[in-house]
Amino acid sequence: MELPPLNALRAFEAAARLASLTNASREINVTHSAVGQQVRQLEEWIGRRLFRRVGRGIALTPAGEEFYEAVSTALRVISVSTRRLKCRPGSRPLSVGCIASIATRWLVPAIQDFLRMHPDIDMRVEYAHAQETFDADKHDVLITLSRADSEACRSVRLFSRMNKPVASAHYVKHKPEILHSNGLEGAELLHDESLDGWAQWFEKAGMTRVKPLRGPIYQDFNLLTGAIMAGHGVALCPIQVFRREIAHGDLVVLSEIATLEDQGYYLLRAHDAGPTVDAFTDWFQQICASEDDGPNA
Repeated sequence: MELPPLNALRAFEAAARLASLTNASREINVTHSAVGQQVRQLEEWIGRRLFRRVGRGIALTPAGEEFYEAVSTALRVISVSTRRLKCRPGSRPLSVGCIASIATRWLVPAIQDFLRMHPDIDMRVEYAHAQETFDADKHDVLITLSRADSEACRSVRLFSRMNKPVASAHYVKHKPEILHSNGLEGAELLHDESLDGWAQWFEKAGMTRVKPLRGPIYQDFNLLTGAIMAGHGVALCPIQVFRREIAHGDLVVLSEIATLEDQGYYLLRAHDAGPTVDAFTDWFQQICASEDDGPNA
């Protein structure tokens, strides 16, 4: 087979996909100059220009576009085949990255059921950041806030992200006025990462606050959850994710006005990831759709 240098192919694919030598160098963990040198080496080997300068960036030439389609397809086939081999029983563990809110409330409490059903599968569970994108080289499954359907990845919707104001039953008992019309204007507000969420909710509710938005801001959603359950105030929470606590009466929904109705929580995975990922995907979909109390009961 007449093949160009494989390192140069990898550099070319990353640079073409990201339209940036700098971003390609970060992704494949080499210097900017090394990526440029590998691309030039590939162009010399082929005898055609593959990139052209566009302002401060780069773009593919017609020859580069033709070659990128072939290279990206070939590398994707290699990646899928490698992943299938690595995911067979007795090989590396199934790697699941999961954001904290879903990991602590849904995945971890139920995970022993999955392992009992599939004793030949080992697992590695890691926290994922909400901004993290799916990378098949890092995780077999990523559970996060955004969908990412593409040729390399498909999204499975798990929960709606619809937010409504909630408070603990203890907080409501000691501050019953929050149940009345406009009662939230005087409530202690708890914030997830910024004040924006509550600002959007009050705007949608048509309420004009006399007092400025205040209250503690929690960067980690699990910290916010702890503050809610401890009775520190009112927070905007995804009610599907907290439906068990709401059904038990531990949390009280204070208004039917909602935000983020069009957003959701998703499981991301490769299309042809193999039977291990298929089994996990089917199982976790059923767990998230269950209406019973689940493993926490």
